[in-house]
Amino acid sequence: MSLYDKYFLAPFINCACGTKPIRYQRRKVVPLCEGRVLEVGMGSALNLPFYDPAKVEFVWGLEPSAAMRDKARANLEKSPVEVKLIDLPGEEIPLEDNSVDTVLLTYTLCTIPDWHTALRQMRRVLKPGGRLLFTEHGCAPDAGVRKWQERINPLWKKLAGGCNLHRPIPQLIEESGFSVFQLEQMYLPSTPRLFGYNYWGAARIA
Repeated sequence: MSLYDKYFLAPFINCACGTKPIRYQRRKVVPLCEGRVLEVGMGSALNLPFYDPAKVEFVWGLEPSAAMRDKARANLEKSPVEVKLIDLPGEEIPLEDNSVDTVLLTYTLCTIPDWHTALRQMRRVLKPGGRLLFTEHGCAPDAGVRKWQERINPLWKKLAGGCNLHRPIPQLIEESGFSVFQLEQMYLPSTPRLFGYNYWGAARIA
């Protein structure tokens, strides 16, 4: 764990991903999880208060960053559901085929280097009839905003732990063998437009 990761990147990501608009998005999606859940990119475990323990058997929390796992400790201690941490990236999911009822992605796809392999792994472990639930920021629909996303993305990516501003989230999900059957999208209030265009919804195996 580098000093940059521990003292700047992890606190910055924890703060950015815990703003009021982002918490509101989490509250829309996380309670829909059911059964055995795989949360990819658990981060500092900001989703845990929003799980419904009456619907969730347990959660596999995939998080490769040691700094973020350290940040998660306090939230894990208060978790309403059982969590099994996995310290591997999204491209390496050590679960059996068809073993997961729900895959959850919250502000994760922006950062995974090999998003295609990661989504294929999620598809592999998801049971037939299971759902991939997501809320993600990404490519803005307005040409002016999109142009600035593209301009600053190389620098932003270096500073923000690999985060990409302009990934077309629904397209990536569908290119990896899923069918998005519920989708909403908008600029989040009180959030800079470069970072604030959100997609959220659900997908199933195509």
